[in-house]
Amino acid sequence: MAQSGDMKAHEGTYGGFIRLLKVGTILTVLVTLLVVFLIAS
Repeated sequence: MAQSGDMKAHEGTYGGFIRLLKVGTILTVLVTLLVVFLIAS
């Protein structure tokens, strides 16, 4: 079974990964919308 210190490190790493994933998704959507808008106009 995982020890307490390992679990805290895992939660910190996982939290950072999820945050990066959310920011990356939002930026990708914004850039995609900008490109579509530029192509359409």
